[in-house]
Amino acid sequence: MKVVKFGGSSLASATQVQKVIDIITDDPKRKFVVVSAPGKRDKEDTKVTDHLIAFYEAKIKDQDVSELIATIAARYAAIAKGFNVDAKIIEDITARLQKLAVLPVEGNDFLKDEILASGEDNNARLVAGILQAQGVNARYVNPKDFGIIVSSEPGNARILFKAYQKMKKWADTKEVLIIPGFFGYTEGGQVCTFSRGGSDITGSIVAAGVKAELYENFTDVDGIYAAHPGYIHKPEIIKELTYREMRELAYAGFTVFHDEALMPSYRAKIPVVIKNTNNPLCQGTKITTTRDAVDEPVVGIASDEGFTMIYISKYLMNREIGFTRRVLSILEDFGLSYEHMPSGIDDISIVLRANQLDKTLEEELLRTLAYEIDPDELRITHDLSMIMVVGEGMRQRVGCTAESTAALARKKINLEMINQGSSEVSIMFGIHKEQEKLAIRTLYYTFFD
Repeated sequence: MKVVKFGGSSLASATQVQKVIDIITDDPKRKFVVVSAPGKRDKEDTKVTDHLIAFYEAKIKDQDVSELIATIAARYAAIAKGFNVDAKIIEDITARLQKLAVLPVEGNDFLKDEILASGEDNNARLVAGILQAQGVNARYVNPKDFGIIVSSEPGNARILFKAYQKMKKWADTKEVLIIPGFFGYTEGGQVCTFSRGGSDITGSIVAAGVKAELYENFTDVDGIYAAHPGYIHKPEIIKELTYREMRELAYAGFTVFHDEALMPSYRAKIPVVIKNTNNPLCQGTKITTTRDAVDEPVVGIASDEGFTMIYISKYLMNREIGFTRRVLSILEDFGLSYEHMPSGIDDISIVLRANQLDKTLEEELLRTLAYEIDPDELRITHDLSMIMVVGEGMRQRVGCTAESTAALARKKINLEMINQGSSEVSIMFGIHKEQEKLAIRTLYYTFFD
C-alpha cells in the first residue's frame, strides 16, 4: 500500500493530469492520492493558489470577486475539457467558489484558510471525477471524513495525535481515494491550513495514518540533486539519504521537500521517494531512517543567504557564569531568534537571519550588548551565506573538514565561521555572499568529482 502525492506542476493541465492518471493506474498499490491545487502551465501563467490569494485580498476589501471566480473556474474547466467528465463537477466547483464569496469577514479567523484550501479541495473533486470517467474505482474523500483533525491555528495547523486512529480505519480500502492536500479540520469543524509545503505535510500525515509501506512524492524534477543546478552543471541526483540528512539540506536551502513535511513519515519510519511526474521511470531519491554511508560520506552541498553575524570577544569569558545566558536574554528582549552560536574560550559568534534587523534596531542592539556585556571586541558582519556539507558518512571518514577547508583556501575563499555539531552529519561554513557560488562549486568537485 502506497500513498502518492502530486504537486501543482503535476496537475496544471489536462496533459499533466493524464500523466498522473497513468502513474496511479500503473501500480495497484497506489490507493491514497493527495493532490495540490493546479500550478503554472508555463512561466507566464498564474497558480490557482495565487488567484485565491487575490480572491481573499479582494474580499476583505469588499471588492467584486466575480471575475476571479470565473478565472479560477475556467482553470478547472480547461483541465476537465480533456476528459469525458460529468459537467456537474465544474458546476459544483463554480457553486463552491460562489459560496466563498458570501462568507463573513468580521470575526472569521479562518476565512483565508477556507478560501485558499478550496484550490486543493476542488482539484481533488475534479481528479476523482476524471478517474471515475476512465473506469477507475476512485472517489473523493474530504479531510474531515478521512480524520485529518488539526490544531486551531489558522495558517499553521498541526495534526492532532488522535487523528491517526481515525485515519487508520481507511487502511484496507479497495478504492483509490483522492484526498485534497494542504488543510484539515479543527475539532470545531473549521477549515485550517498547514504552513508552507502544506500538501507535502498532508501526504506525510496520510502515509503515517494508514501505515503505508511507501510515500511517493511526485514533483517536476528527477529527484534531489547533490547541489543546486544553478551552480553546478548537471549535478548528481542523490539516490538515497536519511531523514536527518534531508533535514540539514532542507534547512540550508534545498526546496524540493520542506523539512517539516517529513516529520509524520519520519516518526512512523515510512520511507519517502521523490519522483518526477514527467519521468516516472527514473528511480528518484529515497529518504530513509538509515543508509549505508561508508562509500558516500557526503550526499549534498547546500547553501542559504541572508545572514548576519554578531561577534563578541571577552577575555576570560569562560569564567563568567551566565555570560551566554545574558547575551541570549538581550536577544530575547529585542524579539530576535538566532540560528547558530559557535563559540570558543573567549569568544562567541551569533548568527541571525538578517531580515530580523533594520539599521535602528541593529544600532540599539549593539549599544545594549556593549553596555550589558562589556566585551573587548564587538562587531557585526552582514551579507553572509551559510554553506552546508552534509553526509552521515563523514563520521566514518577522517578528514572531511580538512579537505573542505583546504579546498576553500586554495580558492582564496575567506571563512567567517566554521561550525560542526557532535553528530558530524554536517559542516557549516559562513562566507561572504559574493563567494557563495565559487564555494559551492569548490566543495562539490572536492567530494563528487
